[in-house]
Amino acid sequence: MSEAMTTKAAMVALITGANKGIGLETARQLGAQGIAVLVGARDLKRGEAAAAQLKAEGIDARALKLDVTDGRDRKAAAEAIAHDFGRLDILVNNAGIALESMGANSTLTTGEEALRKIFDTNFFAVVALTDALLPLLRKSAAARIVNVSSILGSLHLHATEGSPIYNAKMFAYDASKTALNAYTIHLAHALRETKIKVNSAHPGWVKTDLGGPGAMMEIVDGAKTSVRLAMLPDDGPTGGYFHLNDTLPW
Repeated sequence: MSEAMTTKAAMVALITGANKGIGLETARQLGAQGIAVLVGARDLKRGEAAAAQLKAEGIDARALKLDVTDGRDRKAAAEAIAHDFGRLDILVNNAGIALESMGANSTLTTGEEALRKIFDTNFFAVVALTDALLPLLRKSAAARIVNVSSILGSLHLHATEGSPIYNAKMFAYDASKTALNAYTIHLAHALRETKIKVNSAHPGWVKTDLGGPGAMMEIVDGAKTSVRLAMLPDDGPTGGYFHLNDTLPW
């Protein structure tokens, strides 16, 4: 982190890929509730600019250099959070990439290199970062893990003719989000005897760099699902797949 944060924050949240788009808005909405937010960003300067924007709005925010695919960054992030807070209350695994164009089925044209690159960020890095931070999450009174997935990870909807995503077959991206959903289910089960809750969030089709200008939702609304799952009460769900207040089919 670029500077020490107060160790007296009521709650501490790390949002990956938080220097822009849905990640930044998620940090803003959590910070507005009095939560200290760590703005995870591959580029520290961009992270610092985003954190400065949030601080100007009265939010306790700091940048954290975090390329989720870099093991050194993951280790350093865990060490920094341990040093400054001794715990982590909320982890929003928001960082993700897509390389294919929306529309035509890309299954026959997506090569191994693209598959590996997308899975490295959207799946393997999430598992590795969460593993690195679990000791800190276990020290929280009631931690929340939010895996930012997509409706495009739903096998049921992909296989159902006439569904909203039936003809949207970005193979590598979709498969990475399906794998992420499987991780959500398995991790929630592994932690079922704890107070940690793990859920997958579909933000919606949002007007971001990834969603494009033709998307239907504004960024402020795209963050709402992650924020809701990050703030679940003790009797809230775990191991689920949600968009706003709706449950999605796996």
